[in-house]
Amino acid sequence: MALSDDRRGPASDDLSGPDRKTQFIELCVFLSLIFPTMVLFFFVRHQKFAGLDITILATVFHDLAFVGLIVFFVWRNGEPVKRLGWSAGQFQREVWLGIVLFVAVFMAASLLDRFLTASGVSSSHGSLPSFLKAKSPAQYAALTLMIVVVAFAEETIFRGYLILRLRSLTGSDLGAIVISSVIFSLGHGYEGTAGMITVFFIGAVLATVYIWRKNLVAPMVIHFLQDFVSIVLLPLMK
Repeated sequence: MALSDDRRGPASDDLSGPDRKTQFIELCVFLSLIFPTMVLFFFVRHQKFAGLDITILATVFHDLAFVGLIVFFVWRNGEPVKRLGWSAGQFQREVWLGIVLFVAVFMAASLLDRFLTASGVSSSHGSLPSFLKAKSPAQYAALTLMIVVVAFAEETIFRGYLILRLRSLTGSDLGAIVISSVIFSLGHGYEGTAGMITVFFIGAVLATVYIWRKNLVAPMVIHFLQDFVSIVLLPLMK
């Protein structure tokens, strides 16, 4: 039979691929992952932005692109996005819960980091990486916006999506919490071993709160406040 169906690929005479709408959305998500990086490298080469500006732009585009990829996966599978923990139910209550829990998490994480450092475990000694140091009010505002995006995106990625899939694959809440927290901590290698262990602890708490609340609002609030205090507030106080 002639290849007349536009859904069929050149090497798929007997199998139907996704419809054109799905292919278009898939392509848009793919381009959103690679195009911003290509543009940013162009600006870096021509020195259009400072290092912090590039870091902020790259982080925002990168994280939002991955959220788009996750939403595409969920949409393609016919799953409601509520399964990712995106729910506005009892929003104000969840926000206040996140604020209250943040105080406990921040204190516990600080004590853990100090204990690990005192025990001889390598640490960044609380120093902020140079690529995250702001020098003007505009940069502090941009950093705050980046932190909002990071809190939203990383909770969707590391708690919402990973927990959803890992719980299904492992059949265990504990297994999902541990694996997702290990993956989360690996992205903080610049903080040293003590920092990575502390981030693992924070990730495990965030995952536990998410499984408890079945909602990402409180973990997002905790995540935002943790980063805001560390990246914006404490450097300003110093």
